[in-house]
Amino acid sequence: MAWLILFLAGLFEIVWATAMKQSDGFTRLGPSIVTIAAMLLSFGLLAWSMKVLPLGAAYTIWTGIGAVGAFVIGAAFFGEALSVMRVTAAVMIVGGLVLMKLSTPA
Repeated sequence: MAWLILFLAGLFEIVWATAMKQSDGFTRLGPSIVTIAAMLLSFGLLAWSMKVLPLGAAYTIWTGIGAVGAFVIGAAFFGEALSVMRVTAAVMIVGGLVLMKLSTPA
């Protein structure tokens, strides 16, 4: 269950990062509210998962989900550049996340 909660926390990290981009520096009310709400949910779920999961694994996986998710959203919806090197970096992050999960006993 802790892994599912951590995954959801990572998804909410993607939501808040995307909403923050759309908030235009917190000058747009709707996206600013979504950013803050998703941040609270993301941090809360991360904290909940850390009751069971080790700090290093939970935090690394949470940030990795957010980083790769933000990269995908940026490329798909904001026209951010895709290059072999950037995609390779994202694949390496995912590989690191898988290894971290497999090496964590909880």
